[in-house]
Amino acid sequence: MAKAKLTVADGFAPELIEGALLEEFFNIPLLEPVKELIVPQGIIPFSKRRRSQNYGEFVAFYEHDVKFADFVLRPEFYSEELCRFKGVITPDCSLYRDTPLGAQVLNTYRNRMLGYQCQRRGGYVIVNVRWGDERSYTTCLYPVKFAFLGVPKHSIVSISTYGCIKGSENKYYFKQGLKAMLEELQPLIVLVYGAMPKEVFGEFEHLTQFIHFRDWISLCKGKEAA
Repeated sequence: MAKAKLTVADGFAPELIEGALLEEFFNIPLLEPVKELIVPQGIIPFSKRRRSQNYGEFVAFYEHDVKFADFVLRPEFYSEELCRFKGVITPDCSLYRDTPLGAQVLNTYRNRMLGYQCQRRGGYVIVNVRWGDERSYTTCLYPVKFAFLGVPKHSIVSISTYGCIKGSENKYYFKQGLKAMLEELQPLIVLVYGAMPKEVFGEFEHLTQFIHFRDWISLCKGKEAA
């Protein structure tokens, strides 16, 4: 087993953003717009990727951070394996509202850094957009909405409601962040992994094309029932 590498040991792995264009405020990598809009045939979690026989699927990271921690530390180790799939959705590094804000910014940086690495190696990359509270998706604290930095506009993005919309408070922050994301990025297509309740998505249906994907657990239970 490879010896774990501390993120801080070499300045947050600067070799992983070599050649990248960076936005000015936090120096978050700017990902390149995709040349064509490709909708996944399915979405499979990173930890389940070896169960897939359908390389038209996209690998995503909508699961506990510990399950893809090694990818965060050693993305180059997985590049050949991931290139077998149609594409990759960038890692869903947690942005819990009670997480220190510096850690939220760092996880946004990691999301784009790893996406840039996949693009650099020739992969098709869809950015996963994640936000916390209003500090991440408005300019109430910073002059930039850091949750959206580095994401191409007028393109395709992915979001997840899985475990994020339980209870009225969680629904409120998710909906407000979704509204801000649609205004800021104006995406042509939004992939939604997890439930799509009308009370959250209904008023935005005219703004973009939402494409729904059931989460892995619900999908497996559905197959078992069938």
